[in-house]
Amino acid sequence: METSAEPSSSISFTSSSLVSNGSFCHKKIPAAGPETGSSLEIISLSKLSNNLEQLLGDSCGDYSDAEILVENIPVGVHRCILAARSRFFHELFEKKKGILQKEEKPKYNMNDLLPYGRVGYESFQIFLSYLYTGKLRPFPSAVSTCVDTQCAHDACRPAIEFTAELMYASSIFQVPELASLFQRRLLNFVDKALVEDVIPILLVAHHCESSQLVASCVDRVARSNLDSITLEKELPFEVAGNIKLLRAPAPVDDENDLQVVDPVREKRIKRILRALDSDDIELVNLLLSESGITLDEANALHYAAAYCDPKVVKEVLAMGGTDLNLRNARGYTVLHIAAMRREPSIIVALLNKGASPSETTLDGRTAVRICQRLTRPKDYHEKTEQGQETNEYRICIEVLEREMWRNPMTGNASASSPIMTDDLHMSLLYLENRVAFARLFFPTEAKLAMEIASAETSEFAEILTSRGSNGNLREVDLNETPIMQKRRLLRRIEILSKTVEMGRRYFPRCSKALDKFMEDDLPDLLYLEKGTPEEQRMKKQRFVELKEDVQRAFDKDKAERTRSGLSSSSSSPFKHAVNHEVRKL
Repeated sequence: METSAEPSSSISFTSSSLVSNGSFCHKKIPAAGPETGSSLEIISLSKLSNNLEQLLGDSCGDYSDAEILVENIPVGVHRCILAARSRFFHELFEKKKGILQKEEKPKYNMNDLLPYGRVGYESFQIFLSYLYTGKLRPFPSAVSTCVDTQCAHDACRPAIEFTAELMYASSIFQVPELASLFQRRLLNFVDKALVEDVIPILLVAHHCESSQLVASCVDRVARSNLDSITLEKELPFEVAGNIKLLRAPAPVDDENDLQVVDPVREKRIKRILRALDSDDIELVNLLLSESGITLDEANALHYAAAYCDPKVVKEVLAMGGTDLNLRNARGYTVLHIAAMRREPSIIVALLNKGASPSETTLDGRTAVRICQRLTRPKDYHEKTEQGQETNEYRICIEVLEREMWRNPMTGNASASSPIMTDDLHMSLLYLENRVAFARLFFPTEAKLAMEIASAETSEFAEILTSRGSNGNLREVDLNETPIMQKRRLLRRIEILSKTVEMGRRYFPRCSKALDKFMEDDLPDLLYLEKGTPEEQRMKKQRFVELKEDVQRAFDKDKAERTRSGLSSSSSSPFKHAVNHEVRKL
């Protein structure tokens, strides 16, 4: 059942009709009056609206004569209705008239219909419903609200972006009365929203050529402290230029408090940032040494966390000499910026280097709260199956929640393993098995743990397939000396141990499930397809028990986190993996 942050709208019926010369005219349906004819017309139109609405959700039969692919989902439409209600679709369908065979449905891709931007599946369904019925459905909360339970959803990013998608669809597909409605809603967002959330409103207003909405957004951004680099990166050149013209220059006449911008210094900082854009760390080092500007003075780590490849962020971190909790001019730490980007590898890298998850913005938001305000319930609660990537937005939230939740005095979790021995080969075999099964059950989490441990993925590429008859993890090069062999094994153990350590710190529930599996189940369950029917039955029973143990652990974590005031995930990725294996048996 869908709920909504938006009330159902009772827009008066408007008819967009073709006249004899091929142009559109809009006829206002007369309001109800005392005359019987008017009342009958209102009743008839209401019935017509309800009947047409059934075409969108009728499961008894498909009467559509065209398909539009939206987010890889085919949506059946009726060309006669769309052509009568929208000039855009009238002209689109006219182009293919007479080309297709009689029985063939024309197919369109939403991405091909839009010059820029996007219109998602849910927003297109709302738009279609209006075309068919003349009524505006309530917005589905799964895509028009965020996962922050303390948010009123009156100006969070998902609410803004969903309304912006609908305005964009209404404008591009030429339904002016609907575009006007969503323009008014976006105007209401401008003063309520955070200034960085005004950017998507400004972009859609610019693309839809809505001068009133553009002027309101430009004025809001010009009055804010949003830096010029963000303007240049995220806005069209002419829009960014207009904002800069509106901004008043800094005062220069007070001798005791001179705020003169040094153009040479600003130019040098921009060169450093451009070097980061080109992934050239050597050039960054050279420019830093020549200019005398530090990474912190250039806010280089903030910039890299916002715009650069994750590997560049890690290289900047490796340079050292940066304050991870330094605030930029807007009061944001690097972790706040990374939370806005929602890239798990950057967030984990910053936390591992000591960034504080409890630091708040000037308006009191932590990094996890920033992530929550940007994430839709649809994305957060998206189910994952074994072998599929976990939703990255959810990982960002859960990693930050764990870091807020865990005792800051405990430090890193121990890297020791419960069955590690002094024998290097046995130790290596245990770690390789553990990492291999982590990659099988929790692919996204394992990848992040390996990345932060600086483990090259290529080292583990054949682990999951090396259990064949000829697989031999202990095979060595005959030309390798014992000292070289030991050094190689120790290095491999070091990388794998650090990977396990990272997993224990950032994904404790996954690690707990793997500990249980490695200790109790691996010897008997390594070959799931082997054994007598009775042995396979026992394996199946053991998998069910394992699944229940893991789920109880997740439920316990959830209850503890709820008591501490933090949200928790509702299901376990491992649960799906175990279910998959049980079905195989």
